[in-house]
Amino acid sequence: MNIRKAGFAPRIVMLLFMAYLLLPLLATGLYALARDWQDSLLPTAWTFSWFSELLGDLRFLSALWTSLYLCLISVALSLVVMLPAVFVITVYFPHWEHFMKGIVVLPYAVPGVVAAVGLIRTYSSGPLDIAGTAYLLVGAYFVVILPYMYQGIRNSLLTVSAVELLQAAELLGARRRTAFLTVILPNIWPGIIVSSLLSFSVLFGEFVLTNMLVGGHIKTIQVYLYQRVGESGHLASAIAISYFVFILMLSMVLMKLGRRMGGEVSK
Repeated sequence: MNIRKAGFAPRIVMLLFMAYLLLPLLATGLYALARDWQDSLLPTAWTFSWFSELLGDLRFLSALWTSLYLCLISVALSLVVMLPAVFVITVYFPHWEHFMKGIVVLPYAVPGVVAAVGLIRTYSSGPLDIAGTAYLLVGAYFVVILPYMYQGIRNSLLTVSAVELLQAAELLGARRRTAFLTVILPNIWPGIIVSSLLSFSVLFGEFVLTNMLVGGHIKTIQVYLYQRVGESGHLASAIAISYFVFILMLSMVLMKLGRRMGGEVSK
């Protein structure tokens, strides 16, 4: 009986917490479907016209595609750079970890406005005149997600005891590169998926840095939302819900992929 009570209370707390988090999203969804909602508890008329208008707007589809490929390129670049770097530091040079941690947390210490102004002044002239281009934005995105990628990959390596796994593979005759690709990488792949998903979500919702760096040249989904939010609250709500659904679907696909690969490794 005590066990049941101990298990029931946390569930109630979890349900209340989920309701608290989902209530604003539910209200936004209702407003996106409402045709008329003035002085009543619920909308008096319903419509899908806001979503139809949104999906029929080529500017929205273009902004969605722009955000998608810019975020994917940034996350892929971060994986290519950070995965081997974190592996080498964690396995071979653990005394460098404090120095590495200090570097990767710097994005937290620099506000987005300050970072944007510094990047614009640095790359608006000279040999690298890339201000207002996607190259500058991808580079800025790479820096923004450094803490998430570093900590996620490092935690995955420590969880699977990468040093011991590598030593065991080498004792069995495997080369270091082969051991990394066939032993270490499959075991940390679920953690990499989670880190990539978190980084993608952070970048997909980034507005301040994006708007200041390329707002006048490249329109992402957040810039598009900012430009249209003053036209109609219903339309802005439809954009927000569409954004949430897209992130949810992508999260489900990546999490399922991570579980499937994790299950193949365990077999």
